[in-house]
Amino acid sequence: MDATRQNKISRLVQKEAASYFLTHQGEYPGAIISVTEVRVTPDLDEARIFISIFPTNLRTKVFAKITADIKQIRFELAAKMRYQLRRIPNLLFMPDDSLDYAERIEQLLNKDKNLNAD
Repeated sequence: MDATRQNKISRLVQKEAASYFLTHQGEYPGAIISVTEVRVTPDLDEARIFISIFPTNLRTKVFAKITADIKQIRFELAAKMRYQLRRIPNLLFMPDDSLDYAERIEQLLNKDKNLNAD
């Protein structure tokens, strides 16, 4: 399968998923949800949507709600993308931990800086 087609579909799914979470922000009170990346399989059958949830203490609760509502989310995304795609890929939501990883590195660097200053 052409990688260009995969990239176009992943950008489209990312845009529409981000739009969905923006319009349905009230369903996830106190949480900010960002769609950081979308990876589409070569056969265009599956889209892995990586989401970042802030604050981190709400992550498990919000992620559980998203996975419970996955059929409704796919239905609404399909309604928006029906003219661009012949077949809507299955959606898999994955947590994106890259911000946690960067924050942990920042903490370690600051800790090292404080130890060297003493």
